[in-house]
Amino acid sequence: MKTFTVTQNQSLKDFTDCTYPQGGFCFAQLLKNKDIKVNGARVSGNVALKTGDEVVFYTAPKQEEMKSHGLVFEDENVCIADKYSGVNTEGLLSELQEKGEFYAVHRLDRNTQGVIVFAKNKAAEAELLSAFKERRVIKTYVALCKNRFMAESAILTAYLKKDERTSFVKVYDKEVSGSVKIITQYSLVENRGDIALVRITLHTGRTHQIRAHFAHIGCPVLGDEKYGDEALNKKYGLKRQCLISKRLAFCLTGKLSYLNGKSFISRFDL
Repeated sequence: MKTFTVTQNQSLKDFTDCTYPQGGFCFAQLLKNKDIKVNGARVSGNVALKTGDEVVFYTAPKQEEMKSHGLVFEDENVCIADKYSGVNTEGLLSELQEKGEFYAVHRLDRNTQGVIVFAKNKAAEAELLSAFKERRVIKTYVALCKNRFMAESAILTAYLKKDERTSFVKVYDKEVSGSVKIITQYSLVENRGDIALVRITLHTGRTHQIRAHFAHIGCPVLGDEKYGDEALNKKYGLKRQCLISKRLAFCLTGKLSYLNGKSFISRFDL
């Protein structure tokens, strides 16, 4: 059993995803069995929550033991986790904060797995936020994509515009009002017929950048239900994007400079 207090108005599903990863894994089953109470009453649907509401999850021991992440590296300043697919960055942060002081400095999409770094004090947070803003963090991903690539490798430049209401982004070849420039580098690693394994380096870090940019060039990420190829996803029976944050490396100048020259690598593969 886990008990939480709601801190902002939102749906039960969004609250669960952002607060309790283990509850998110089995959310549908918990609702079916009425194993969630809101203010003392059992619920069977995705009800609206208000600030101050109490939510109790009656998860079984097996459910509570489901892992949200593995540990790649941790010291007094940073924690580098290997996030599982299906876990929100916010939910993982909430879980980590049960152990102490943790701060998010970047995020991964819910269904993107792999390495993500959290700061463990305010000084480390400030240094990492500065490094991400100034592009001094090298972020390398791997993905399975529809194999319509015109070149073995390329540095792609485009413009991304986000609809804040729907959280959907569109990519344009030329700058449009409200858009931001994106730069995505890729190289083909392995040809697998109608799909290909691709290594990707982000030179900018925008919402859904990889997924939307590759869809824009006709090579959507396999399993992506938002920007992907429905027929290809159905062929392979996938409903989550095949995208991994594979490697993090840093170019830091302050108290975290001891991390320079090291690579932090996800154990996940495609």
